[in-house]
Amino acid sequence: MSYTKPVIGISCGDLNGIGIELIIKTFSDHRILDHCTPIIFASNKAINFYRKAIPEVNFNYQSTNDFNKINTKQVNLFNCWEEEVNINPGQLSNEGGKYAILSLQTAVAALKQKQIDGLVTAPIHKKNIQTAEFNFTGHTPYLKEMFGVNDVVMMLCANNFRVALVTEHVPVKEIAQHITKEKILSKLNIIQQSLQKDFGIDKPRIAVLGLNPHAGDEGLIGTEEEEIIKPAIREAKNNNLLVVGPYSADAFFARSSYEKFDAVLALYHDQGLIPFKALAIGEGINFTAGLPAVRTSPDHGVAFDIAGKNKADHASFMCAVFECIDILNRRSGYADSRKNPMRKMTTSMFANAKDEAIEE
Repeated sequence: MSYTKPVIGISCGDLNGIGIELIIKTFSDHRILDHCTPIIFASNKAINFYRKAIPEVNFNYQSTNDFNKINTKQVNLFNCWEEEVNINPGQLSNEGGKYAILSLQTAVAALKQKQIDGLVTAPIHKKNIQTAEFNFTGHTPYLKEMFGVNDVVMMLCANNFRVALVTEHVPVKEIAQHITKEKILSKLNIIQQSLQKDFGIDKPRIAVLGLNPHAGDEGLIGTEEEEIIKPAIREAKNNNLLVVGPYSADAFFARSSYEKFDAVLALYHDQGLIPFKALAIGEGINFTAGLPAVRTSPDHGVAFDIAGKNKADHASFMCAVFECIDILNRRSGYADSRKNPMRKMTTSMFANAKDEAIEE
């Protein structure tokens, strides 16, 4: 990109959810323009519909259909459609899903073509996005396919607290059959690389949770720990990853053991997200690790119950914007260190000295 600040694309999410309200509240604080150039992928009419519902907020933008005319000193709106669309806050509708996907597809195309540097996605609803052309359970599998990568990791982040998932949106009765040694190793390798490249952690420490209560109690309560999870951890250690586990999930979070690690790999959605959301109130974001591009989002859904009522808290969405910027900057620094061996050597020496100081 030719811009001095990162250009961050914003998909609008479900038109009947809280996405556009979050966007308006976040970018009404023009200080954010010192750090990035935002491009919202939506329509004038959709933005103005919600702007009227938040009269106390001073939100201004310029509208364009040309990436060459992006104003780096303003919020930019890229018009994805011109037609009238019925917006009914709080209602699940086909239109809400249709235009959420149009916004997302336009933004992802811009991301792939490097017309934007990073992407922040507002929430979509998994029910009304399903079509013959879009058969995905959410953003993460869609982005995996669009960028043609073998695997990605859904990682929830709040400052130094990170929880990643082996399985994402899988019915509980099917979770165990999706837990394999190969999948765990794939996730661990992506997490390791992401912690180094995206978060600047030279020697990351990763914890792995067990699938069963009490991490299986040595095979008495399920055999997945003995047959799948422990062998995966051993192989990861043999590949020079600093991985520990499997831990009993309840005690692990209750005793704050997560504070000793740079990331925690949970086996399924609620095992990881319930404690994460309970501990990272208002600060949690979702990051898709393993992509060549940077994508973040807030850690919540469409919140139909408060949509259109000017009640949405934009704290998580704002955190997602700043985390997207920070990851882009850290990736740039990581790339520079790879080009400059002396810089990398100095960083490694500092990390080693730090580790020695801890051991002493």
